Amino acid sequence: MSEAALLFANEAFYAAFARRDLEAMDEVWSRNAAIACIHPGWDLLVGREMVMATWRAILSGPQPPITFDNAQAVIWGETGMVVCHEHVEGQALVASNLFVREGKIWKMVHHQSGPLPVG
Repeated sequence: MSEAALLFANEAFYAAFARRDLEAMDEVWSRNAAIACIHPGWDLLVGREMVMATWRAILSGPQPPITFDNAQAVIWGETGMVVCHEHVEGQALVASNLFVREGKIWKMVHHQSGPLPVG
């Protein structure tokens, strides 16, 4: 699978986030592999139940719009990584998103986002 397919999976994650679409967000994440997530300012979340519970809370709350840019993809074997910048209410964040190949589809297994270093 190409980097374009990996970037498409990354775009699907941010589209689900921006639309506050829990069903689409659920589809982005792997059901077969172990998953983890670290939201900005949150502790480590491990396991599908815990990760999806936080997305339910985030997507149902008054979260401001999110956009992303500068996405760069790397693939090694059945694993892919996308690093990018996120923008929320004028705040710039840096994110890393890890995916595994499940058949012909890239599925997210890890998302981490945090503030850009000052300077």
